[in-house]
Parts: sequence; structure tokens; C-alpha cells
Amino acid sequence: MRRLLLLASAMVFLDLTFFTAIAPLLPTYVDDLHLSTAQAGILSAAYAAGTLAASLPAGYVASRFGPRRTVIWGLCGLGFASLLFGLLKTAYPLDAARFIQGIAGALIWSGALTWLINSYPEDKRGSVIGTALGTAVAGSLLGPVLGALAASIGTEAVFSGVFVVALGLAGLASREPDTVVRETQALREVLRCLIDRPLVEAAIFVASPSLMFGAIDVLLPLRINALGGGHALIAVGFVGGAAIESVLSPVAGRLADKVGRRAPYVLGMAICAVAMVIFGLAGSLAVVIVSLLICSLGSGLCFAPAMTLISDSAAASGLHQGYGVGVTNMAWASAQVLGGVAGAGVAGVTGDAAPSIAIAILLALTILYAFRSLIPQPVAVEG
Repeated sequence: MRRLLLLASAMVFLDLTFFTAIAPLLPTYVDDLHLSTAQAGILSAAYAAGTLAASLPAGYVASRFGPRRTVIWGLCGLGFASLLFGLLKTAYPLDAARFIQGIAGALIWSGALTWLINSYPEDKRGSVIGTALGTAVAGSLLGPVLGALAASIGTEAVFSGVFVVALGLAGLASREPDTVVRETQALREVLRCLIDRPLVEAAIFVASPSLMFGAIDVLLPLRINALGGGHALIAVGFVGGAAIESVLSPVAGRLADKVGRRAPYVLGMAICAVAMVIFGLAGSLAVVIVSLLICSLGSGLCFAPAMTLISDSAAASGLHQGYGVGVTNMAWASAQVLGGVAGAGVAGVTGDAAPSIAIAILLALTILYAFRSLIPQPVAVEG
């Protein structure tokens, strides 16, 4: 199981690496392709849009064909789409390539997390998800560096390397035994489980901080650029934030197993709300970077418990974990797209303060809802 955990973590690490590589490249694409703020938001959010479109289909693939095939197909798709992204030089084809990468990412996450969740006991669920998430977030350490390098020496060479790594991981995955029993659930049963209230609530808890990061991923690089910072500073900010998240996510997962999902989630969301207020009012590069680091501190605490809640709810309702991961992807991706596109659109008209304060209010409302709907102690889940 340890080898499986390492392999699954490496897969989601690669996916998040490429997802975050766009941040230092955004100012370059805006200048070279003459993109508006809203168009930059579309380019950033196209990845999440692809993940959203493929979330539930990827869950079906994981349940029907097994997690091993699912991750292999996802890795191959990510590799080829990354190669295209490195070669393309116009806006709409870049949007399309990033959309395909998001589809591949949905397959990777559905397969990898289904493989892990069904291979570990229930009382280790939070720890396993937190470890995988922490390793994935560590990919954010490399992503901005990769993007800054691509901005300096060219996207062709850098993203061709992603292609090679993805195919290498697919080869390793093909050698692992597909330990999870494949299941096919009737559509009526799947739909019944998907509208189960605890699962819907858990999806909301994932979506709320995801919307925040959808906006941050677009607004923060452009704000740094407007204040005179360059690719290197953008990369440093995101790398520092990712380092904080990668350390805290496994801790938050273990904490969620011991004291329940609510406490670490609420604490993390409160920190994120404060960070968004600081970002909205920031007038200097230093304060903008500090707001990103505080935001990363909060997200490192809240995402693992929220994702574990979805897994708990799927198990309790009898939903296959592949679909459970699909719900996680759908909640994350839909909110990421909304945050990126709407946040950039509003900021282009009113400035960064209005969307930032609005997101902070949304996070505060989610905290209040968590206090009403989540019990503080660990829950014994029967699958």
C-alpha cells in the first residue's frame, strides 16, 4: 500500500504541477496575445472547466474499468495535451489544450483517489487523502517554477518534458495490480446518492474555498504584474504558498481523523476569509504576497477535511468511491471556473477589492453553515 500511495501521489503531483504552471505565464500571454483580464481568466479556468466536464464521467470510468486503467488514460491524455500546450501560440487553441488537460486531470484524480480510498481502512481515510493532497499541493511548488522557466526559455522545451514524465508514470501504473473490485451501479442508484443531502453539503464545503482560489489564481498574478513585480516574484509567491499547503494538508487529514472534520475545516476557512480581505485592500507587493501566504495557510487546513467529508458521505450512501471523487472534482472545478471567470470579470470593471470582499463574505457564510451541519467529533462510517 505504501508503494501505491507513492505512485498515486506522484500522479496528482504532476497534475497540479501543470495546473499551477500557468500563473507566471499569464502576464506574458496577456501581453503577447493582447488578452483582456476576462480572457486571461478564461485561459486560467479552462483547465478546471475540463475537469468539471469530465468529473462524473471519470467516476464512471473508475467504477467500470478500474482505477488503474483510469489513471493510465488520464496520464496519456495529460502528456499529449501538455505537448500541444507548449507548441501552440494563439489564444483559442491554448484554451482548448488546457481544457483537454483538465479532462485528463479528472481521470487521474478519480483513478488515483479511488485506488487509495478503497485500499485503506476507513479510520485512515483522512490521513490518506491528506497525504495525497499534500503531495499534490507540493506540485504547486514546481508548477510556478516550471511556468517561470517556460516564460524564460520557451514553452516547447519545458512542456515536452511534462509529456515524457506523464508517459513514464503511466508505464509504472501499468505494473501495479488493480486491487479494487470493479462495480457498475445503476444510473438511478447513482442519481439517488448524488442528491443525498450530506453529499451535497460536503460538495459545498469543497466548492467554497475552491471559488476563492479560482479568483486568486487570476487576480494575484495580474496584481503583482501591475505593481511592478515579474515572473520570478509571482513564482516565489505561489511556491511559498504551496510549501505551506503541502506541509499542512497531511496534518489536517490526521487531525480530521482524530477530532472530526469540522474543527480544522472551520479554522482554515476563517484564515482564508481574513486573507481575502487583506488581498482586497492591499496596495503594495509585500502585502499582496503576505495575503497569498495566509490564504495558503487556511487552505492547507480546510481542503483535506472537506474532501474526506465527500468520501465519508459516498461510503454512507453506498455510492462508489469513483463517483465520490467525481463529486469532489465537480465541486472544485465548477467553483474554480466561477471564481476565475467571474472574479476576473468583476475585477476588470471595479478593481480587486469588490470580488475579494465578496468572497470573504461567502467564506464566512460557509463557516456558519458548517457549524450548523457538521458534528464536532469523528464519525464512524459504514460503507
